[in-house]
Amino acid sequence: MDGHAQSPAAPRLLDQMRDAIRTRHYSIRTEESYLQWVRRFILFSGKRHPADMGAPELEAFLTYLAVERNVAASTQNQALSAILFLYRDVLAIDLPWLDGVTRAKKPQRLPVVLTPDEVGQVLGRMEGTLALMAHLLYGSGLRLMECVRLRVKDVDFARREILVREAKGNKDRVTMLPQSLVNPLQEHLQRVAGLHKDDLAKGLGEVWLPHALAVKKPSAPGEWGWQYVFPARKLSLDPRSGAKRRHHVDEKSLQRAIKAALARAGIVKPATTHTLRHSFATHLLENGYDIRTVQELLGHADVATTQIYTHVLNRGGLGVRSPLDK
Repeated sequence: MDGHAQSPAAPRLLDQMRDAIRTRHYSIRTEESYLQWVRRFILFSGKRHPADMGAPELEAFLTYLAVERNVAASTQNQALSAILFLYRDVLAIDLPWLDGVTRAKKPQRLPVVLTPDEVGQVLGRMEGTLALMAHLLYGSGLRLMECVRLRVKDVDFARREILVREAKGNKDRVTMLPQSLVNPLQEHLQRVAGLHKDDLAKGLGEVWLPHALAVKKPSAPGEWGWQYVFPARKLSLDPRSGAKRRHHVDEKSLQRAIKAALARAGIVKPATTHTLRHSFATHLLENGYDIRTVQELLGHADVATTQIYTHVLNRGGLGVRSPLDK
C-alpha cells in the first residue's frame, strides 16, 4: 500500500520481513501474502509499530477480519501465521500471548466430486495444452500448482511415474502417470524442447531454481531437465532478481478453461480444478483400491484426511438402501 510508505518505520520493517522470508526459501506467493497481511495489521492498528502492540491489537484485528470482512477461517489463519512470523522470526519477540491466540476452525465440508461421466464431459470440452493439464489433474491426482510447477526431469515415462517435488507440507511424493497420457505428453515436450532451443539460441533459456541451486550448479538453469513441463508463452522478469526468464504457465488460465468447460457441459456443481483431484481419489476408492494406496498417491500425512472420500462414494445415502425403493 502506497499510503503506508508515509510511516518511516514501516519500509524498514517490511524489508526485514522480506529478507527473513527469502532466507527461509519461502515461495514468492507466501512472501507477497505475508507482507500484505502485516501491512493490513499495521494500518488497522493506526500505523503503530508491532513491537508496541500485543494480544489486544491482534485479537481485534482477527475479530475484524471475521466479523466485519467475513473472511473464511483459512484466510483468518493465514493472517495469523503472517503476524506470528513477524513477531517470532523478524522482531525476535516470543511473547506468551501468541500461543494463546485462538485460531479459527475450518468447517468440515464434503468435497465436490464429479462422476466419471461428468469428468469425461469436462475434459472432452477442452483443447490443447490446457486440456492436457486438466487430464493430469484427474489422471494423476495433482494439485493445481503441482501441475503448473512440474519440471521435465520429474516425469518418468519408463516407470510411468511423476515425482512431485516439495508438495504441500514441503514433502516429495510419487504418483502415477496414466498410460493414456504418455504419447500426448511426449509430443507436448517435443514442442517445449523446440521452444527451449530457440530461447537458448537467443542467449536466454534459463529457468528459476529453488534453494540457490543456480549458485551451486550454474549450468542447471539452462538445462533441459530443469525446464517447466508447461512453460508460459511469453518471457517475463523475475520479481526478485529481475532476470528475464520463461516461467511456468499462469494457473489462472487453467482455472478459467475448466470453468468454461463446466459451463459448456451444463454441469452446475461448484467444481474447480481441485475437484478433479477429489474425483481422482473418489473414483480410485470406488474401483476397489485400498485407502492407504490412495493416501500415498495424494500425499496426505494422515489417512484421516483421505477418509473423507469414503463419505462421497457413489452409493447414495452412505450406501443405505431406502425402504421406499422396496
